[in-house]
Parts: sequence; C-alpha cells; structure tokens
Amino acid sequence: MTRTLPPWENKRELRIKAEGTTDPKYGCPPSERPAADFVRYGVINLDKPAGPTSHEVAAWTKKIMHLAHIGHGGTLDPNVTGVLPITLEDATKIVQALLNSGKEYVCVMKLHGNVEEPRVKAVLTEFEDLIYQRPPLRASVKRQLRTRRIYYIDYLEKAGRNVLFKVGCEGGTYIRKLCFDIGEILGIGAHMQELRRTRAGSFTETAGIATLHDVAYWFGEYETRKDPMLLHKFIQPLENALALTPKITVRDSAVDALCHGANLTAPGVLSAETGIEKGTLTVILTLKGEAVALANALAPTEDIINLKHGAVAAMQRVLMPRGTYPRVWKSGNKE
Repeated sequence: MTRTLPPWENKRELRIKAEGTTDPKYGCPPSERPAADFVRYGVINLDKPAGPTSHEVAAWTKKIMHLAHIGHGGTLDPNVTGVLPITLEDATKIVQALLNSGKEYVCVMKLHGNVEEPRVKAVLTEFEDLIYQRPPLRASVKRQLRTRRIYYIDYLEKAGRNVLFKVGCEGGTYIRKLCFDIGEILGIGAHMQELRRTRAGSFTETAGIATLHDVAYWFGEYETRKDPMLLHKFIQPLENALALTPKITVRDSAVDALCHGANLTAPGVLSAETGIEKGTLTVILTLKGEAVALANALAPTEDIINLKHGAVAAMQRVLMPRGTYPRVWKSGNKE
C-alpha cells in the first residue's frame, strides 16, 4: 500500500511571480525582533513532563514569564510526555494552524494475551490510511464518529506482551483508542501503556526542545542580565511553527492593507509555494520572512502566479500589527 505522506515529508517548490525588494527601515527578520516582540510573537517547543495537564503546564509557563495570554497546540493527557508547542501572547493567533498539523508518537501497547510478532506487524499495517474513531469517554470533545488519517505505523520491537511502535497521524487522533482497536482486531484486547509525542507539526523532540526548568532558568537569566539572546535559548519565532504551512510572499507595499484585513490581490504577490489549492490555509510572508496573516487561498498556486488582477487569498487571521509597514493604499472611508 502506498502511504499518504505526512505534512513534514511533503516537499514544496517555490514559484516566482516577480522580483521585489524590501525596505530595511520597516519590519525585521523574525530572529532579529527586539526582546519584547520576540516574546510577543514567540513559541516554545516544550517537553511536557508526565503528571501535570497540558493546561497546567501552559499556566506555569505563563506565570514564570509574567504573560497575559498563552496557548498550546494539542492537548496531551497528564501521563503523556513530549512535544507541546506553547504559543506566547499574540502568537496564540496561530494555535488553530498548530492543531491541524500532523503529529507523531512513540507508544508502548500492552497486549492482554499472547500473539506472535508477525501477526502484530500485519495488524498494525491494517490501520494505515483513513480510520474511524469515536473519542474516548474522558475526551474533552463531542463523542461523535469521525475519520482520522494514519500516515504510518512503524513496528519497533516486542518484549513479552509489550509492543513498541511509532505512529504518524493527523491531529486529533486518539492513540489510546487506536491501541484498543488494535487489540480488538488481534482478538485478545490491548491498552496504551506509555506514550510520548515526538513531533507536532514542524516541532520535534530532537531540535530546539525546552523543559519547564529551561524556561524558568533562562527567563530568570534574561530578567537579571537583560541579554535578548538568552530568550533564544528557549523561544522560537512563530514563523517556525508555520514552517509546514504553504507560503505566499508579498511586496512591502501590500503589507499594511493586509494588516487592515484586506484580501490579498494578485498584484501584491511575489511568490507562492506549490501545492496550494482553493481553500488551502496559507501564511502570507514579507520578504523579510515575517508572518503577516493566515489566509485561505482563493485559487491554486498556478493561478496565484499567473493572475494579473483579482483576489487570490482571503484573510483569516491577521498576525502583524498595523503600521509595521507604511500605508500606501487609499481608502474612501475616513479613520
């Protein structure tokens, strides 16, 4: 069976529509933001410990950093560990994009009876592709039947009745329910023994992950020494969290209109990534790599590149404050 590629394996190419230049007087590359803005538009790739809920971990981070707003990308059960993206202040606007990104887990499944290894391997592969799931009783969402895509299930090893496997899946997949269903097909029953999330979208456990201890230590050091680079020890620009979201790059002259909620029109586009279809959630970037807004594409990539006039993307969520770039558009309404 041909696997459906997970979002992180989907390679996109950049299609150039026109060349453009950017004025260094306005905006700045995300990694060069002043300390206050680096926090305001920052995301933490947090390694959630076992014990507390995702909400508690987010609340502790909020308290440590004296923040007004905080969010997280994808709830983990209290005893589950691993990658939990934490969005800070205005970066909470991208939470929905994180929830829709793919996830990867490493799971220990406990079988309730004896079964041979080849049989376990064969049943695991049966769950690749689309599956039906009804959220478990303890879930915080409505318990209605829905489909979720399993990109891959890789068998790792078996020791007695413990089976170790890695699964890449669509956001919102319940691994606890997946283990139960695997046990039903095996005819002996099974349950989830241990679980660790190793990836959430563009964030992994092997690159730039920080513990709660790291957050407390480095933020304390920053408050004492006022060295902005200390924030880079545990915070990443929100643009990193949108690395898997298809991108459209625009001219400086288009930015402020977008910040006021205007739809993106064809003349403002400089480039777009392949794979965009009508309705695709995209991130609109400046030439400096700053996220201006999340928008729904109104046309596929080829049309976005070839069209001379008309709207090509509808604003969903503006991320950049008004006035970051100069206003060069006209309005018939007085403000």
